[in-house]
Amino acid sequence: MSTTTETVTQPETSKWAPSKEDAEELVAAALKVHTKPLWMEMARLNPPEPNPQCIPYIWRYDEVRPSLLRAGEIVDESKAERRVLMLVNPARDSPYTTDTLYAGLQLVMPNETARAHRHSAFAMRFIIEGQGGFTAVHGRRITMQRGDVILTPTWNWHDHGKDGSGPMIWLDGLDLPNFRHFPVHFVEHFQQARYPADDVDSNESPIVFPWKAMQQKLDEKKGDWSSEDYLKKDGRPVSKILGGSAERLNAGCTSSAVRETASSVYHVVTGKGYSEINGQRIEWKQGDTFCVPAWNKYQHTAEEDQTVYLYRFHDKPMLTSLGFYRVEGVDVESLVSD
Repeated sequence: MSTTTETVTQPETSKWAPSKEDAEELVAAALKVHTKPLWMEMARLNPPEPNPQCIPYIWRYDEVRPSLLRAGEIVDESKAERRVLMLVNPARDSPYTTDTLYAGLQLVMPNETARAHRHSAFAMRFIIEGQGGFTAVHGRRITMQRGDVILTPTWNWHDHGKDGSGPMIWLDGLDLPNFRHFPVHFVEHFQQARYPADDVDSNESPIVFPWKAMQQKLDEKKGDWSSEDYLKKDGRPVSKILGGSAERLNAGCTSSAVRETASSVYHVVTGKGYSEINGQRIEWKQGDTFCVPAWNKYQHTAEEDQTVYLYRFHDKPMLTSLGFYRVEGVDVESLVSD
């Protein structure tokens, strides 16, 4: 019995390879019609992990405050509109404190008015020092107290002022960097310096979070480290874009390390210690403000004899709404269903 062997002819593999000139000609032709090869930029547009441009940095209060007070002497509030020193990340220009957050130290001197306006941006303000200051938001005037967090919701008329003696200084937190991507931010000025307002009890206002109440919540929690979010009465974040929290760290203790896609700006309310941010040790004390850009692993440590309280504002609500919030080591993959 004979066996027949069938020979299968394989198609020839082309030995032709495009020349450098061919590739350059293709790219040039694509650019002429306002297109661009994705394959040439795949790695840049699809990085293996988050890649913020901003870097960890600290603004020391005793270094910034003298310039701010000097501005109070030589910069008229009517010309400045807002007398603020922006906290600009060294890796970027203003308005970037982080890639998504803006922070600045604002000053109002006695008998001054930061004139009324309203804007698209959302603002959180942490009161650092001073007595007799106030902010009026959409017809409700609130007295400022050290440690208070006061909100300025989007598109609400607001002005700031100061009675008595000495400066009033607070930390502004806004979502201004987002408007580099969404070009919809604008400001409207009120026809008068102050928007008509009535005095209200800050303890009853939904846009005021007194420090006394926040510290009590932190101290009632067990453990060497505690954190409490600033939330509306119904439990929601204070806005869809920015959120905030306060932390207590007992003397000599260290918080858990975290690496997340949210970025944060921290302010030291009281105490002294340091943070390890992406392997960099940053020492801080009361009054200092420092930033933690996205995906930088960080944790805080209090000095041996210092109980520390920290204020933080961040972009977690926005990232959560968009589905972008992640924490290293936590898998959030889920199926989409009807």
